[in-house]
Amino acid sequence: YFEPKFFEKVQKEIRAEIDLMDIAQKKLCMALWKFSKPVIAAINGLAIGGAITMPLSGADLIYMAEDAWLGFYFSKRAIIPEFSSTFMLPFLVGFQKAKEICYFGDKITAQKAYELGLVNKVLPNEELIPYAREQALRLIPPKGPYLSIKLMKKTMHAYFIDILDRTLD
Repeated sequence: YFEPKFFEKVQKEIRAEIDLMDIAQKKLCMALWKFSKPVIAAINGLAIGGAITMPLSGADLIYMAEDAWLGFYFSKRAIIPEFSSTFMLPFLVGFQKAKEICYFGDKITAQKAYELGLVNKVLPNEELIPYAREQALRLIPPKGPYLSIKLMKKTMHAYFIDILDRTLD
């Protein structure tokens, strides 16, 4: 039998050793947000959990196959959305729509994702990867003005770095 004070002492010791803000998810999300090169995501199947929240936070352009779909099933698992999607989703689709998506966790088709502004383009399955590759080549030299794209991304992301950092905490 252990006294309750024993458990309190152990919990305090654990908290002193663990930095709760030092989590891999936060580090990865912030690294993607600060990454200087454009990131392109191609979704060609079921994207649930991190498979959609990571692209929303880390990808500059998201392309999706027409038969792919998204699932924000966090409420069905009794957890909150990860990877800063509690910030990114309202930012992208609006506050009310984001709450509806998170609260109900309904399946989102590719076409609906496009209409909501979650993805840049929906393509037939066989065209998805070639199109994403073609877009990537347009962003790098000799076709793409690399320095101006890098500075555009840095400028667009700079204001939100502190907000994203706090959201991830």
